[in-house]
Amino acid sequence: MPTTIEARPPFPPFTHDTAVQKVRTAEDAWNNQDPQRIALAYSPDSAWRNRHEFINGRAEIIEFLERKWATELDYRLIKELWAFTDDRIAVRFAYEWHNADQQWFRSYGNENWEFDSNGLMQRRYASINDLAITEADRNFHWPLGRRPDEHASLSELGL
Repeated sequence: MPTTIEARPPFPPFTHDTAVQKVRTAEDAWNNQDPQRIALAYSPDSAWRNRHEFINGRAEIIEFLERKWATELDYRLIKELWAFTDDRIAVRFAYEWHNADQQWFRSYGNENWEFDSNGLMQRRYASINDLAITEADRNFHWPLGRRPDEHASLSELGL
């Protein structure tokens, strides 16, 4: 098992339980919206494709997340395990947010993740679509931060 300071358990090879744990840990981190802390879960040379952007390394991850949350306000995210192999995890997700004009959106997407032996994500490929919704159509109403354990999952919400 890796012992470096940059280790992020659980480590590959993943089991169903450890893949679910990795997904929830990522969801929690993104819901807390701390770009510096989030970047540490990625390898120093991590490569992303997020929508139409290509992002490389932790400094670009931090800059991307700061930009993201400056425009995607009151962000709340749910991730769900879709599939996994030894060192890869596929997730589906939805998040709700509004822009400066108070227009709400639900963004739907899929991510493919690949991890190094230390449990750091070295590749992240995200495909995302945005749907304008009314405030009355929102499903994610918990206080900003970690989604409560008792809150419905994407599958339970029919999303």
